[in-house]
Amino acid sequence: MPSLDIVSKLNFAELDNAINNAKKAVMARFDFRGSHTEIEVVKEGDKKEQSIKLTADDESKMKGLREMFESACMKRGILPRSFEFGEVEPALAGKVKCTGKIRNGIPQDKAKEMVKQIKDTKLKVQASIQGDEIRLSGKQIDDLQSIMAMLQKSVDLPLQFVNMKRD
Repeated sequence: MPSLDIVSKLNFAELDNAINNAKKAVMARFDFRGSHTEIEVVKEGDKKEQSIKLTADDESKMKGLREMFESACMKRGILPRSFEFGEVEPALAGKVKCTGKIRNGIPQDKAKEMVKQIKDTKLKVQASIQGDEIRLSGKQIDDLQSIMAMLQKSVDLPLQFVNMKRD
């Protein structure tokens, strides 16, 4: 029986490359010359509890910084859905900051919702939750591929499909 795993993992090496590319783009832009902007990863315990902190001089520069960061992430293969940005807040010395939580792993409630969606399709596919990933198995690979397409459209998490086995 063909099977695959559905995961939501962020490649931290690519994230680091995207941050460095965004920093270079900020230095090259004329409207950011002389301004203080920062992009950094804030670690809060293990790798599952990390966030991105953006700091800029004002809200217009924050908007540009965030657009450059998201563009750099897209070029490195990281979807913007990987981050859950909050509101822009005032920071020290008249600057503004914005913190974005890094989404890594599939939360249990979201996994249960995805399994329910899979079962509602009435395809001959079995789905089981294994920690922060979902194992899919079915009789036909076409069923698995239709589930993959359906989940990519309906779920707001950045999903990857790994360990595809054709038995």
